[in-house]
Amino acid sequence: MLILKNLKSLYDGSQLYSDVNLIINGNIIEAVVSTADMDFSHYPSHEIIDCSGCIAVPGFVNTHHHFYQVLTRNLPEVQNAELFEWLVFLYEKWKNIDSEAVYYSSLCASAELMKTGCTCSTDHHYLYPSGFTGDIMGLQFEAAGKLGLRFSPTRGSMSLSRKDGGLPPDTVVQTGTEIIKDSERVIREFHDEDRYSMQRIILAPCSPFSVTTELMKQTALLAREKNVLLHTHLAETFDENDFCIKKHGIRPLELMKSCDFTGPDVSFAHGIHFNDEELSYLKDSGCCICHCPSSNMRLGSGIARIREMIDLGINVSLAVDGSASNDSCDMLGEIRAALMLQRIKYGASGLTVKEAFSMASAGGAKTLNYDTIGYIKQGYAADVAVFDISGLEYSGSESDPLASLIFCGHNHTTKYTIVNGKITVYKGELTGFDEEELSFKTREISSALLNKF
Repeated sequence: MLILKNLKSLYDGSQLYSDVNLIINGNIIEAVVSTADMDFSHYPSHEIIDCSGCIAVPGFVNTHHHFYQVLTRNLPEVQNAELFEWLVFLYEKWKNIDSEAVYYSSLCASAELMKTGCTCSTDHHYLYPSGFTGDIMGLQFEAAGKLGLRFSPTRGSMSLSRKDGGLPPDTVVQTGTEIIKDSERVIREFHDEDRYSMQRIILAPCSPFSVTTELMKQTALLAREKNVLLHTHLAETFDENDFCIKKHGIRPLELMKSCDFTGPDVSFAHGIHFNDEELSYLKDSGCCICHCPSSNMRLGSGIARIREMIDLGINVSLAVDGSASNDSCDMLGEIRAALMLQRIKYGASGLTVKEAFSMASAGGAKTLNYDTIGYIKQGYAADVAVFDISGLEYSGSESDPLASLIFCGHNHTTKYTIVNGKITVYKGELTGFDEEELSFKTREISSALLNKF
């Protein structure tokens, strides 16, 4: 049993409560009880955490990321580059990652996510360098398990290298046969379909400009056979549109349709450059969109039509994207960016606070096919983010505690993060790994990677 006592506010995903206590039984939400009606004498003191001055919200769900990019943040050479130029430069750095780089970058990205309210994340690892030794998916699950993150990563892939008309170099791609064989393996070894599962697998060819159409088709067939989700980048830039039209004679979404890579089991990262007809198709087919506002701004890719997607009934989730195009893993910051960016395009009511939080929680849960996360309600998994809003930076914002998390404040670190009933961040610090050691080791690996020629 775990009780979050004296919460100033609690947002359950649909309604805001004041002066309540949250009761967690094992890994499940048991009840939200008014402080006035709570008798604490029935509970041992070690099971009670005083959350005075805090707000609890559903744990955030990050639906698109590239953990390994933590190692190549903020590089001067590509600070002003658009996507294709940015990728071409960074592939030459990324091709040298090893098992240690994968493990510690996964630890670092997961830690930063959890410290900013994320309790469930995916990761799109599509880079499989020649000569790499070790199990990439296994290393990532080990890192997520160490920290206690609910983890649903993708087995990413690239099969179309430059010599075949793609964007990535030969040194980071695999054959279709290798990819399908390993995709079958990771599903067999790691995928858990339990409703409260801590680990699942998604299959994710990287993009239309880095995989063959045959691999897209084979991956879709395998995913449906094994009952796992599908994911890819789509409609991120005008360059991608031009590539697809030049190579295939059709736009990116039409290409996905021809590969049977659409439907309610499919999510697309970005989705910036859809036209009206394509938005209508997304609605009818049930595809999900993973919105990455900070990355879209950082690379100058454009502003996704999120307001229109929501109005059409398309499920939209939120994602920080890779740490070399954001360049952080700040989930609360991403919620703020999403709200502000839509208001630039659609005006001051372009996105509401509750819509932004819904994208980051319930929208993400639906995208990753979880029906037990995204809300703080009885019977749901105990995935909760607790923020202290009693400080100077929140003074004067008491009229709307939930909105204060977006509009006010400058420190996005949780006071407590709880995943599956276990405390993973306690008073702002990780419980699963020493932060100083993690920071030192990640910097050391990053420096060595960047100094390789």
